[in-house]
Amino acid sequence: MMPDVSIWVALPATVLLIIGGLLTLVGSIGLLRLPNFFMRIHSVSMGNTLGVGCVLLASMLIASAVAHRPVIHELLITLFVVFTAPITAIVLMQAAIRRTKPPRP
Repeated sequence: MMPDVSIWVALPATVLLIIGGLLTLVGSIGLLRLPNFFMRIHSVSMGNTLGVGCVLLASMLIASAVAHRPVIHELLITLFVVFTAPITAIVLMQAAIRRTKPPRP
């Protein structure tokens, strides 16, 4: 049984899901199409992080509307993703820079 959700909640959640899906798709296409590692890691870290953020915001809206109270469990997931994804990208880029540098004489 599907819960009834107001149009004022369903419409922004739908828009957020579409935007999140498009951002994730663009980030994933960038992973396939861009020529080198540094460009690829940028498209994935930015596009997919923003896409996941939009999907989690939509989930928070729908869950709050169904429960008739603020539900912020997804906020913890969002904070985890927003903090860990850029750090992981930075560490991967530093490793790639160290690999591509010529050795010191």
